[in-house]
Formats: sequence, C-alpha cells, structure tokens
Amino acid sequence: MYKRILVPTDGSPLSKKAVRSAVDLAASLGAELVALNVVPRYPTAFFEGAISLSPEDVRRVEKQWAERGQALAGNVEAMAKKAGVKARAITISSDLVAESVLAAARKHKCDLVVMASHGRKGLRRLLLGSETQHVLTHGQVPVLVLR
Repeated sequence: MYKRILVPTDGSPLSKKAVRSAVDLAASLGAELVALNVVPRYPTAFFEGAISLSPEDVRRVEKQWAERGQALAGNVEAMAKKAGVKARAITISSDLVAESVLAAARKHKCDLVVMASHGRKGLRRLLLGSETQHVLTHGQVPVLVLR
C-alpha cells in the first residue's frame, strides 16, 4: 500500500505520538520511513522579534538549532531501525514548515505523510495557523492526522 512514509517531528508529546504511529504503520506495511525536522531560521528583523546579534552569533544559534533538529530526526530514525524499519533522518532549514513538509514529501517520493495536529479551534487557530491544515489542503499525497 504505502512504500515511503514521511513523519515530521518537533519533539513535542503530540509529535511523539505521531512518530510512534508512523513507525508502527511502516513496520506493519514494510514501508520506509523518512523523519523530518524543520529548523527555523533566526529572525533578523526587529519586527520579527529578534534580539540584535552579530552574524557569528546568529550562525552559532542556527547551528545549535540544526543540531537539535538533526538529533530529533535521528531519534526517530533510531526508533524505526530498532523496529526493523528502514529509515533516514533529514532536516530542512526554513520558516515555512508546511511548505518544507510538502517539499520533503515530493523530494523523497513519500506516498503518505503522518503528522500531528493540536486541534486548535476558533481564534487560536486563526492567529496561530495550522501547518497540518496547510499540508492537508496543498499536498498531493494522503495525510494521516493524529491528535
């Protein structure tokens, strides 16, 4: 049925639930797993909420974030391999999480995305947006949403 499953993770408890489900699903289907963490860029404009840092400090912070992101994705890869699932960990540096998920799904030829949704409603959803909703409405592959 599905041959390659993409699972974005941010390390949150809800994301960990999606990861466990994706690993179990991949194991039961004999599918590969691609674990993704999207690493934000350091905000550089005052209006983005940035504290003025030197370019060297910005690079250092972004490197720390990238290492954390790779560790998160690497933990998923290790969990999958322990379950007998072929897996790889990737990170993408971007402020556009949903677009990065969609791009990774295309690039790695994933035929299913498994991701979590916080289930926000009303004003909170309007203000915070929904990366999952964006992936659902703009993607070309099926999306399994867990809450």
